[in-house]
Amino acid sequence: MTALKRLFGEGFRVFFLAAGLFAVLAMAVWQLYLTIQALGGVMQLPTAAPPQLWHAHEMIFGYASAALGGFLLTAVPNWTGAKSAPHLFIAVVAGFWLAGRIAVLASGSLPPVLVAVADLSFVPVLAAKLLAQLLKRPKPQQLIILAILTVYWIANLLVHLEWIGLTSDTVWSGLRGGLLTLAAMIMVLGGRVTPGFTRNAMVQSGREDRLPWNPMPLAGFSIAAAITLPLGYLLGLPEGLLGLLALVAGAAGLIRVVLWRGLWTRDKPILWSLHLSYAINAAGLVALGLANLGQGSEIAALHLLGIGGVGGMTLAVMSRASLGHTGRALVAPGPVALAYALVPLAALARFAGSAIPSLYTPGVLTAGALWLLAFLLYVVALWQVFWGPRQPRKPAGRPPA
Repeated sequence: MTALKRLFGEGFRVFFLAAGLFAVLAMAVWQLYLTIQALGGVMQLPTAAPPQLWHAHEMIFGYASAALGGFLLTAVPNWTGAKSAPHLFIAVVAGFWLAGRIAVLASGSLPPVLVAVADLSFVPVLAAKLLAQLLKRPKPQQLIILAILTVYWIANLLVHLEWIGLTSDTVWSGLRGGLLTLAAMIMVLGGRVTPGFTRNAMVQSGREDRLPWNPMPLAGFSIAAAITLPLGYLLGLPEGLLGLLALVAGAAGLIRVVLWRGLWTRDKPILWSLHLSYAINAAGLVALGLANLGQGSEIAALHLLGIGGVGGMTLAVMSRASLGHTGRALVAPGPVALAYALVPLAALARFAGSAIPSLYTPGVLTAGALWLLAFLLYVVALWQVFWGPRQPRKPAGRPPA
């Protein structure tokens, strides 16, 4: 099998590589723009929307959609026993994703309807395949993923409707709704894999007590509030109500992560990265709730969610899945473990940049530099994993990472 055919042979390969490369390239453009601005210069981007909107949109609907696509194309067949997507489908849907990125970047010279069609095509094609796989063994807790994915697509649609000129005030609600849909996805999927992977590692190490506790009533409470929150933004609910929803979702998420015995994972980066990013996501929801109630910066809270929550969790999941599904030991390579630590630092720097006006420029530039380094380390360290053959299975008795 050629390396190119192998790349499109499994969803995680092409999409996790694309997510990493895009995280580097898109942030490099944004960093260059900010640096030139800080030096008093002017940089023009070929986008129809202002550069800050391009940056926000492409992090939420560009980078994150690639990470989601790779995860769902890999996880759903495992959940249901359905046949994995064939090479051709993966190549075609990856082409839809790439067409969206090119169209949004070049939107200044393209008809806005064409840009919208190019960017909005990826998720429905992906969702149709996932629906077919999920219906093989339908379960409500898995079908809810498609409902969240639908809200995510609607949020992007609202952005494009304003860019087309059909609405006048839906860009920011769409961007916030999209980001908070990703935060809700972390509450659902992160709340499933983090305690599950931790429990498995503990049991395999011989530990039989004080395992992660994940009470379903608390999980349902946190997930319900988290899913309702982006809907509230898209529907234009009052800020006070949105603040209460965010506080409930975030506080419940923080209680959940405390019950998962995260301290046990302190010498296992492949695990603590999941715990830490889930906790930051929950803390970001709390910060957003407080901001909506008049306490703190909303922009700071949104970046805590976007960088530390979404960025951290996707990096942790993409690296773990790539190693595991290619037969490699579940041990984060040194550069990837360093990347796990850099992303929360980037979130902290960006939070400080918004929360403390005097730190805005150094905070934003530092955050961008840390993000760039983290994802560059990820791409370089796992390059051969994405392109190379699957490794032989390890003996069953080998201790876990």
